[in-house]
This record gives sequence, C-alpha cells and structure tokens, in this order.
Amino acid sequence: MPCSKLIGLKNNQILKKQSTEFINSSFNYSGKIQELNVYELNEGDRNSPAVLKLGKKPTELCLGDLVPFTNKLYTGDLKKRVGITAGLCVLIQHVPEKSGDRFEASYSFYFGDYGHLSVQGQYLTYEDTFLAVTGGSGIFEGAYGQVKLRQLVYPTKLFYTFYLKGLANDLPLELTGTAVTPSKDVKPAPEAKAMEPSGVISNFTN
Repeated sequence: MPCSKLIGLKNNQILKKQSTEFINSSFNYSGKIQELNVYELNEGDRNSPAVLKLGKKPTELCLGDLVPFTNKLYTGDLKKRVGITAGLCVLIQHVPEKSGDRFEASYSFYFGDYGHLSVQGQYLTYEDTFLAVTGGSGIFEGAYGQVKLRQLVYPTKLFYTFYLKGLANDLPLELTGTAVTPSKDVKPAPEAKAMEPSGVISNFTN
C-alpha cells in the first residue's frame, strides 16, 4: 500500500477516535446509571387534579378527556420536600376489566435550585408503568433514561424510581437517601410536611 494511503487511513482513524471522544464528552455517554427515588403525594390542598371533559361520555372518563395536575414531591426517604410535579394526562382508554385507565402523560418534576426532570409516556392506573425521561435542567441537564411509576393509592400516592443517564455529576446526597419502603400508608416526615427549614431543599418549588 502506498505511503499516502497509509497516512490517509491513519488520519481517518485518528479523526474517528477524536469524534467519538468529543461526542462522549459532550453528551456524557458514560453508560453510568444513577437511581433517584421520589414520592408524589396529593395532599388535597392544590385543587388538583382538574378534569376537562372533551370526550363523548359525560358521566365517566373517556377518550380525549384532559387531566391537568400538580402534586407535592418528596425525597424517597420522605425527610425533605423538594418541589412539585406539574403536567397533563390525556385519557386514551378506559379499562373496565382492570378497574382503571390508560393515559398518555407529559409532566415535569421540579427540584428547587437543583432544576427539573421531564417525562413522557403511558400512565396506567392499574399496574406499574415505565415512562421515558426526555430531559432536564440544572443538575439534570442532559438527562435521559427511564422512570418506573408505582401506583400506591390512586390518585394520591405514587412512588417513582428514576434510572438516569447523561448526568455530568453524581446526584446530591440529600436527594438520594435510602427510600422508605413503598406502601399505601407512607407519610412525609412532620418537618417536611410543615416545610420547616430542616425539611426542605434550597428554594424548593411550591
């Protein structure tokens, strides 16, 4: 093989390696997965959820009905209030044989100064669901992956486990304490529920 071709081949290999390193650096494709557990609780004081009837059945939820909502968000150990959820569910199918519904959901989780995470996908009220993590801001910039939604008490208590990729740094310790075992009886710590300084994160979203 002529020297010019050898040099060209070597240069192509170097450029390919540099491109791969740049992409991995820019988008943090390290493959590392970080888990984050949170509780979403509806404590009856946010006038949520609302129901906008667009479907053809006035007495029950049906295709096309919209359900905007916002609930309170706590760390997985229930020791700190971190913020809120906010989003919209669209009723896709009523499933009477399972006494539940299938929604298409798009919503965000707000963590005060830390930023937010956004998710999208199906939400089933009668079994565990996985939604896609579509992005984030602050410490969650570049986030992707999935989140497992576990229905504890419909529609007032939910437990989430995020499996996050793409983060530039490890998650803060105050967000990653050992999660309380999910059950229908879980409650936030008194100082978190009362929003005392020791029971909230910095500038928590309310």
